[in-house]
Amino acid sequence: MALTKYERRIRIKSRVRKIVSGTEARPRLSVFRSNKEIYAQVVDDVSGKTISAASSRDKDISSAKGTKSEIATMVGKSVAEKALKAGVNTISFDRGGYLYHGRVKSLADGAREAGLKF
Repeated sequence: MALTKYERRIRIKSRVRKIVSGTEARPRLSVFRSNKEIYAQVVDDVSGKTISAASSRDKDISSAKGTKSEIATMVGKSVAEKALKAGVNTISFDRGGYLYHGRVKSLADGAREAGLKF
């Protein structure tokens, strides 16, 4: 029986999440990518709280022009700036079952440029 793309991604995501977990000292940068948009949030899994979040639907980013990869870089920078304001400077990256390529890689590179350490 063949898996759908969604089922395959969920299976990979659970495999990644067995290893990657966010703590207060080193929260998890979680990525969700849809066909049009991209979302990122910094999560402390121990307390179950979102520390900072950004998406391509934010006002300052949605008004910007560019390719989806360029917008993903802006989202990465935005979530990193918010996390740094909240006092977080090291994170563990959760690619969410997606390949570390394209928009997911652009988001991670943008977060690194803004000062987050992976």
